[in-house]
Amino acid sequence: MLPMRDIVVFPHMTAPFFIGRAFSIASLEEALAQDRRIFVVAQQDPLVEEPGADDLFSVGTIGQVLQIMRLHNGTIKALFEAKSRGKLVEARLGGPYYAALVEPIFESEEQHPELVALSKNVRSEFKRYLKEVKRHTEGIEKLAIDSESPFQLADRIAPLLNMDLKKKQELLEIEDPHKRLEVVFERMLEECEFKKVERKLKELGQGEDGKAELEEYTKKLEELSLPEEAKEMGERELKKLKMMPPMSAEANVVRNYLDCLLSMPWDEKTEDKFDLDEAERILDEHHYGLEKIKERIIEYLAVAKQVGQMKRPIICLVGPPGVGKTSLARSVAEALGRKFTRISLGGIRDEAEIRGHRRTYVGALPGKIITSLRKVKSCNPLLLLDEVDKMTRGVMGDPAAALLEVLDPEQNNTFMDHYLEVEFDLSDVLFFCTANVGQNIPVTLQDRMEIINLAGYTELEKGHIAFQHLVPKQVEENGLNPKQLHFQNTAVANIIQHYTREAGVRNLEREIAKVCRKAATLLVRNPRTKKINVTPKRVREMLGVPRYKHNSAEDKSEVGVTTGLAWTQAGGELLTTEASIMQGSGKVQLTGKLGDVMKESAQAALSYVRTNANPLGIYSSVFQKTDIHVHVPEGAVPKDGPSAGVTIATTLVSAFTGIPVRHDVAMTGEVTLRGKVLPIGGLKEKLLAAKRGMIRTVLIPKRNEKDLAEIPEEITKD
Repeated sequence: MLPMRDIVVFPHMTAPFFIGRAFSIASLEEALAQDRRIFVVAQQDPLVEEPGADDLFSVGTIGQVLQIMRLHNGTIKALFEAKSRGKLVEARLGGPYYAALVEPIFESEEQHPELVALSKNVRSEFKRYLKEVKRHTEGIEKLAIDSESPFQLADRIAPLLNMDLKKKQELLEIEDPHKRLEVVFERMLEECEFKKVERKLKELGQGEDGKAELEEYTKKLEELSLPEEAKEMGERELKKLKMMPPMSAEANVVRNYLDCLLSMPWDEKTEDKFDLDEAERILDEHHYGLEKIKERIIEYLAVAKQVGQMKRPIICLVGPPGVGKTSLARSVAEALGRKFTRISLGGIRDEAEIRGHRRTYVGALPGKIITSLRKVKSCNPLLLLDEVDKMTRGVMGDPAAALLEVLDPEQNNTFMDHYLEVEFDLSDVLFFCTANVGQNIPVTLQDRMEIINLAGYTELEKGHIAFQHLVPKQVEENGLNPKQLHFQNTAVANIIQHYTREAGVRNLEREIAKVCRKAATLLVRNPRTKKINVTPKRVREMLGVPRYKHNSAEDKSEVGVTTGLAWTQAGGELLTTEASIMQGSGKVQLTGKLGDVMKESAQAALSYVRTNANPLGIYSSVFQKTDIHVHVPEGAVPKDGPSAGVTIATTLVSAFTGIPVRHDVAMTGEVTLRGKVLPIGGLKEKLLAAKRGMIRTVLIPKRNEKDLAEIPEEITKD
């Protein structure tokens, strides 16, 4: 005998069991050793681990064990074929295995016309039951159709019905086949009715949800003060939605559109603050230096206060990475009391990123402009267009051209997004742009912007920024306090000069963070250490060998060697230029990984020297029998720019005349064929490089004299 916990087995079915109890496993093995016959009966309470005679139902099923499979976890999987009903007369549960004395229940197989008719009805109802209730159950439709005997039909269908253990046992105990068929028939009818009611309730719920949704859209359209065009568009789309099936794909598209239209900030504004003192305080608190830019912003606020509204200037902050362009825009938003939102344009090559996709496309979305305004919930935020110089033209159009309408004050009050399809007024939005290189901004966009250049910081400014902002921030972020960690001025200067080479302060912050992390590690490992004092020596211990060594002036004056000044995105640099002349046939060789512009400067300088050879004390005939080699050291570093002409010309004159060039003088400027020196850019960075290289005399073009007014005194005094 096998007592089953939660299964009622009907005759004429084959069922797999998982057997785990020791006595049950012994019963299986005993059956296999004899005639394979076994009696399967259900327990009244499935939770009873060791059943007694009173815990078992009185009727079960007699059948055969077909096969067993031993599993890794010690249980056995057995396949049992049920043959007929049996009545439990006596149970032996003491061991070594479960056994029972069973009286087989023999059923009459006399076919009455009523029984045959009822079996036909049961078969047709079962087909309906399969379609409506058990539609996802595989391979069972064949079960009832193939079973022709009315006596077996109820037993074949019963295992598939949704009944609890007690009801299935009651069905098993019915001996009359006619009565069994009636019970099965009624149960199938009940389940089909339940399914109908469930489906109806579901549809009713969906209908209610859809109705509530439509009412909500209607209410929003009435309450919001939308422009006339937007209101008409909303009403038109809502009318479409009412006529569509709620679960269709088209209805989802219309819903998404209405959600976008109704969530736009059509008239949600923030009040501008025109408190100049407060604005100045915020700008000074967040940024050291940048006096010219701060002055420009204060001017805007002053004019806005006089006029009564904010003029819409489009300011473009141009400067190297890490000088504070994005954070400056955020500070302006705070000073004005406006919400701040940012769009990164780096790598955008699709016009639809700005204007949006048309709704006919799958997965269409509004453009970045509309999405940002919707997210920030204001129609007059400060919107920062970051990395405006890094957009590219792609096969999907030119995003820079799409930005023209956004940034043009004459057009942006009627900006049309392809997804929204109604005009949105962008004239109240204050646009700020940022770029690393001004020349890379499309010319048409430059025309609509006021470009403000942010040069790199001087070493003194970096020191101030480090002590006012970076050190306190990193000390706090690394779980320390000022009493535990102190930076000496010389230590910070050491980090600036020897561990970073940049115009901004991003890498400086990383190096300070590294020092703070190492200090935190020392404090945790040595609880007795109360304070760490960061000195230049300790900086070297923590950060390793210095990474950078700034070029310095030559030790002595030499023939054919001139010190020039170059501008890079990381600041200014000293650039030594060398020239050698040798016997040859008039060939010119340029080396040092020079760019096209610098090669042309060298050619122009040589042409000037040859043209003016006699006044310069050079015999003109010498050029035909001399080869010239011009070299700019550090060949691995690419060098280009239009300010090396005067340096190369001086180097060549020195090489041909044999007169050494003063080693303590640096120079910068482009030279023309007529010997005129043109003005240069990046004067502040170049003078900083000269100061770092211990050079006290710098030659600059006369036309750059006006720029000296903007150079800090800390540089010019030396």
